[in-house]
Amino acid sequence: ELWICEGTHFGRRFVVWLYEITAHRYDGIKRFDPDWERHFLGDSVANALGGLVEARVLDVGAGTGRLARSLEGLPFFRGTVFALDPARQMIARGRRMAPGVSARWVRGWGDGLPFLSDAFDMVTSLEVLEFTPRPRAVLKEMVRVLTPGGWLLVTNRVGWQSRWILGKTVPRAAIRRRLGRLGLEEIEVAIWQLDYDLVWARKAGPARAN
Repeated sequence: ELWICEGTHFGRRFVVWLYEITAHRYDGIKRFDPDWERHFLGDSVANALGGLVEARVLDVGAGTGRLARSLEGLPFFRGTVFALDPARQMIARGRRMAPGVSARWVRGWGDGLPFLSDAFDMVTSLEVLEFTPRPRAVLKEMVRVLTPGGWLLVTNRVGWQSRWILGKTVPRAAIRRRLGRLGLEEIEVAIWQLDYDLVWARKAGPARAN
């Protein structure tokens, strides 16, 4: 349960507690490579935003600021990352580790986002959805706060371990249908890591222009 599911079947309080006590070790466990992250994550996000001035990006389950750090120092990213996470210690560590990017840190839950509808040009959630109590509700909320024409970027857990995370994962063949029902278009699914696909989708409607 702890190794694969990170305690998700014990409820949200247990999951948050687990991240609180391991926040200081989190990046060592994940072994993020800054150059890899910048190339395969930061560059892709910045390119999708197309140099949009004052872009607003929401990262749901931001942890220690993985997304924010991948954008640090990129000259063609001109915006602010709103980094949302329920664990205080993860937020505290993220603030220290991503000083070079404009970021606002918010403590909260993905299934009840504390933001107005149509508020963000991009909404992301990386390696998070399968560890939330209600992944479908989180996705619905992410689409709600996404501006028309804005991009959704999420990971989808795949591989043999995914079947152990009962009721929390989506088969590769079904992810397009699920996102399509939420009013998303231009859905693209790409193999990203051994256990994750990277999924891009766009909310219907004209995109915000500079």
